[in-house]
Amino acid sequence: MFSPEFKLEARANLKLALPLIAAQLAGVGMGTIDTIMAGRLGKEALAAVAAGANLNVVFFVFFMGLLMACSPIVAHRSGAGQADARVGAFTREALLLSVGVAVAWVLCAHLIAAPVLLSIGLAPETGQVAADFLRALSWSAFGFSAWFVLRFVAEGMGTTKPILFSGVAGLLSNFLFAWIFMYGKFGVPAMGAVGCGWATSISSLLMALVLAVQYRFYKPLRQLAAFKPQWPRLGQDAREVLRLGFPIGLILLAEAGLFVLTAMWMARFGDGTMAAYQIALNFASVLFMIPLGVGLATTVRVGHAMGAGQTQEARFRGSVGMKLGLINAASNASIMVLLSALIARLYTNDAEIAAVATHFLWLAAAFQFVDGLQVTANGALRGIKDTRVPMMITVAAYWFFGMPVAHVLAFSTSLGPSGLWWGLTSGLAVAAVGLSLRFMNKAARL
Repeated sequence: MFSPEFKLEARANLKLALPLIAAQLAGVGMGTIDTIMAGRLGKEALAAVAAGANLNVVFFVFFMGLLMACSPIVAHRSGAGQADARVGAFTREALLLSVGVAVAWVLCAHLIAAPVLLSIGLAPETGQVAADFLRALSWSAFGFSAWFVLRFVAEGMGTTKPILFSGVAGLLSNFLFAWIFMYGKFGVPAMGAVGCGWATSISSLLMALVLAVQYRFYKPLRQLAAFKPQWPRLGQDAREVLRLGFPIGLILLAEAGLFVLTAMWMARFGDGTMAAYQIALNFASVLFMIPLGVGLATTVRVGHAMGAGQTQEARFRGSVGMKLGLINAASNASIMVLLSALIARLYTNDAEIAAVATHFLWLAAAFQFVDGLQVTANGALRGIKDTRVPMMITVAAYWFFGMPVAHVLAFSTSLGPSGLWWGLTSGLAVAAVGLSLRFMNKAARL
């Protein structure tokens, strides 16, 4: 069924992707822990965390995308045999850039948190808790921004195990701190849902620290001398990160914004529907980490080939990554359909919310196919440093097609909240087709 060459590249891709998938699962697991723990506090706490977390995603994904440019930049240099002190200097400059990114992130979160969360239709008490939660969560910007740089540099080098270790450290510490802060353990006052935000902020710093330590002791990263006592300055490397990363950030923001606006529209149908949406979306996000990991690995595999001047190999590696995304999508959709009721009961004891969440999980399974394809196609395009046209394709697909369709189906037909899910699927489908065609066309001209 598959050629020996395909199987060989698939193994190489998955060998690189598996630690990234595990790290991604650990990262999203932090949000899952918050959601499950908040669900045990009641419907209002779950709705507050859902609203605050969904709004924070706007900042998280944009600034992550901005710094994600470190991966293809380093991959090209590594493929060209430049994995030395030059990459170390790049890392120091990117870390300095990450401080500015974190400051911008915190300011944005604090300036818009309360006004937005108090105006989307939640009960006043729920909206206030959501705003307080987001303010606490926003301080994770410093830990996550540093972790993004260290993580994407290591990715570009093809060194992924340290990323996994730091992700697991963040997951375990988030569980511990969330338990302490939310329920008031060891003499700490019970903070309720707001405690989730502080737990994630502390855990993000620990993640960055764990990964930074491995830059000092893990041999493939130690050779970079990334923490050489030399004060960095923002220059050409920072400009390249911004040039490539800004479109990547907008791509991720366009997709995340699709889900955030959907959440705001979903809130119009009541706190119970909003909570059910969060359950389905959170679990779908967990499974999405698998094709996302494959897409990240595809960026590195394609980038290494491009750096070495092997354009035909770059085309082949990109196509294999996209096929792996589709194969995984079929598996993810099957899990969501077959285990939907069990998944819903894991998140909540409320029978009404669980029933709606079960239905939403069936709908979420539909967009797994197109989502798996679009994320791996994007990964292949990043590997050849093509980010501007993919940005335009993504924005057009999500905002000029998917969002209007979602609004019409939800508020002008009898589908109601289910129409929002079908709108999401339609936008993702258009993006998947457009990005795939872009890669095939671009690759043919390499």
